[in-house]
Amino acid sequence: MKNMGEASYVIGIKIHRDRFQGILGLSQETYINKVLARFWMKNCSPSVSPIVKGDRFNLDQCPKNDIEREQMKNIPYAFAVGSLIYAQVCTRPDIAFAVGMLGRYQSNPSKDHWKAAKKVMRYLQGTKYYKLMYRRTSNLEVVGYSDSDFTSCVDSRKSTPGYIFILAGGAISWRSVKQTMTATSTMEAKFISCFEATSHAAVFMAKNNKSGSQSKHINIKYLAIRERVKEKKVVIEHISTKLMIVDPLTKGMPPLKFKDHVVNMGLSSLM
Repeated sequence: MKNMGEASYVIGIKIHRDRFQGILGLSQETYINKVLARFWMKNCSPSVSPIVKGDRFNLDQCPKNDIEREQMKNIPYAFAVGSLIYAQVCTRPDIAFAVGMLGRYQSNPSKDHWKAAKKVMRYLQGTKYYKLMYRRTSNLEVVGYSDSDFTSCVDSRKSTPGYIFILAGGAISWRSVKQTMTATSTMEAKFISCFEATSHAAVFMAKNNKSGSQSKHINIKYLAIRERVKEKKVVIEHISTKLMIVDPLTKGMPPLKFKDHVVNMGLSSLM
């Protein structure tokens, strides 16, 4: 066995260290460059965001006949989505919602879906230098943000919840995925969102042992968060939408708001 010193690359992730400033960063610039080259996007113009407010995708856009399916036959859509997933899982929570949306149409993608996939790659072109950064601190407190849209999927009317956990100034865990059940209220959608209540109604329900006719149908397992609150294992607070950094994992956003949230996730080109 040989001591090779400090690791600089681990499974395609570059490790940056600045011991003087107490900063550690993780990036995938090399991997992203390979992905862009693989799908003929090496010299593409950058996009300011992977998906914006108003972008809509649904099954009606999918090919409906053999001619349309033949047009998509040689387009490596599933391969591209898979390549984007790896970047998203490792260091890029900012593309989680867009990549999750694209993944829903892998079995029968359309030109619209392929265009959206290329938009995510164009966003990575402009942000491939981003590093997920963690800063030295004496307060190693984990802060989680959780939220959900409400029935945004036009195909199934299911909601898309998301969560992100921050430690030492950077994201350590995140997820954006369409719910497996159909929520019948915004409160239910937010309870289902990883047991993390964030709306006024859900916070009230968790802190107060009360229920009404509109909430009795919520599966009891999603109310288990009450027990965690009573045991003081977690603290739930409602925060302003302006501070809800998980929003980019649940919906498309205006570019400026999106960028502000991305910075608060710990992603930056500076080191």
